[in-house]
Amino acid sequence: MTEAAHIVEVAGVTKRFAETTALDGVNLSVAKGEVVVLLGLSGSGKSTLLRHLDGLERPTSGEVRVLGQSVPQLGARPLRTLRSRIGFIFQQFELVGPLTVIENVLTGSLATLRGPRLGTFTYPAGLRRRAIAHLDRVGLADKAYQRADTLSGGQQQRVAIARALMQDPEILLADEPVASLDPESSEQVMALIREIAADNGLTVICSLHQVDLALGWGDRIVGLRHGRVVLDTPTAGLDKAQVMEIYGRVAATTRELTAIDSELAAEVDAAAELELAAPATADTSQRV
Repeated sequence: MTEAAHIVEVAGVTKRFAETTALDGVNLSVAKGEVVVLLGLSGSGKSTLLRHLDGLERPTSGEVRVLGQSVPQLGARPLRTLRSRIGFIFQQFELVGPLTVIENVLTGSLATLRGPRLGTFTYPAGLRRRAIAHLDRVGLADKAYQRADTLSGGQQQRVAIARALMQDPEILLADEPVASLDPESSEQVMALIREIAADNGLTVICSLHQVDLALGWGDRIVGLRHGRVVLDTPTAGLDKAQVMEIYGRVAATTRELTAIDSELAAEVDAAAELELAAPATADTSQRV
């Protein structure tokens, strides 16, 4: 794979929050069309690495290039333009509960519009038709005018996927997209993301902590531990025992993962919220 074919390049990235090192000399290259899983314990740096890819975080040192652009060097307007090419799916869905499903989906198109939008019918008809088409794609067209907070967790995550698709993204980032879902909903949502990625030719980078799910879903696993890459290998021919052996203390259950390294996770999350609360809140409606 030539360097030109890589649409994500992370080189020697270190990120520190006060006394906590969240990323430590991380290198990562992702080719167009790859489906990559970032696998790791709570606090291993998965979410922090994802946030560097669309400029929600800036590295303490190192370089991040996405779609040919140096992300840390971008000003506000070029960064917004880059983010419009990157869809982001969050663990907690990040929907506006009192709004209808279709209006939540339509917020994914805000980067292409001028001025605020209040209500579904303040969006152009063409965008409304696209929103319905995306909802149909995720199996929720019949819920378009229902309040988002009346849906199940799995349905809300499907709405979040439809919202990301409104951007017509080239890259899809997903941060623990099924961590708060039951096993059946998790399988359905992950299968849907994989299917859409194949149909649309998307590059997908998804953080997970479930080893079995990662092995059955991704093309490649990148293992993170204490902010360092400790594993980078295709999933073809790889079994769980090999991942567990190479990756060390990866645990198979959410309870174990939450307990391990919880102190580091709390420090990183708290520091990130303090540093990024203002810009993240300002841009969320335009990015996904």
